[in-house]
Amino acid sequence: MSDEVILRVDGLVKRYGDITAVRGVTFAVQAQEIFGILGPNGAGKTTTLECIETLRTVDEGTVLVAGIDVRRSPQQVKRVIGVQLQSSSFFDKLTLAELLALFGELYGRRVDPLALLDEVELRDRAKAQVAHLSGGQKQRFSIAAALVNDPKVIFLDEPTTGLDPQARRHLWGVIKRIRAEGKTIVITTHYMDEAEELCDRVAIMDTGKIIALAPPHELIQTLVDGGFRREKAERLASLEDVFLALTGHTLRDE
Repeated sequence: MSDEVILRVDGLVKRYGDITAVRGVTFAVQAQEIFGILGPNGAGKTTTLECIETLRTVDEGTVLVAGIDVRRSPQQVKRVIGVQLQSSSFFDKLTLAELLALFGELYGRRVDPLALLDEVELRDRAKAQVAHLSGGQKQRFSIAAALVNDPKVIFLDEPTTGLDPQARRHLWGVIKRIRAEGKTIVITTHYMDEAEELCDRVAIMDTGKIIALAPPHELIQTLVDGGFRREKAERLASLEDVFLALTGHTLRDE
């Protein structure tokens, strides 16, 4: 993780009529960091991301991505970010390789589809269509699509939702490898174990505001120092550990 700040959000406000969805959110993300945004449904996580991604206008505040002002230069911002797309966003008659080549053309770039598929371990599915992929494969392909323009910051919105334990753990490995190659990743998730495993720091949002921001282990320690104790004794393993021990860690793509 670098000391360079690659994303800076200062006093972000977003309103929908009389409803204020995001209320003065402020945070900074360092280059090559995996930064998590957590919170219950309706907390403002997705709206915050959409403002940063230029998908929604910013009502108040400043958002800088790689030094570029989102409000002043949205097109320039789009050239330095990658956004995970849902499977319904893809043309269903094209193969994975054809889709990646097409996305490259939209950015004015010549890309190597097979190299991108290698990044997410999907080279063997290069001639397949998205509709014929498993859930985990679709999520991995959406990350490959987000890498087409060689972005500085990648945004992943609940990337492992609906995946089985093997596919979920495998996608964690893909995300870690992409960060190790120099990318910055901003992720939202409802899985606390996922945030604890992946994120260098997390911001917890509620009612449109950030109510805590720190590395996961520091937030946990603060809670314990305040006297919190679980009602049940800490277990040495979880049901997911049992599941993986019985069924194996091998990825099931079929």
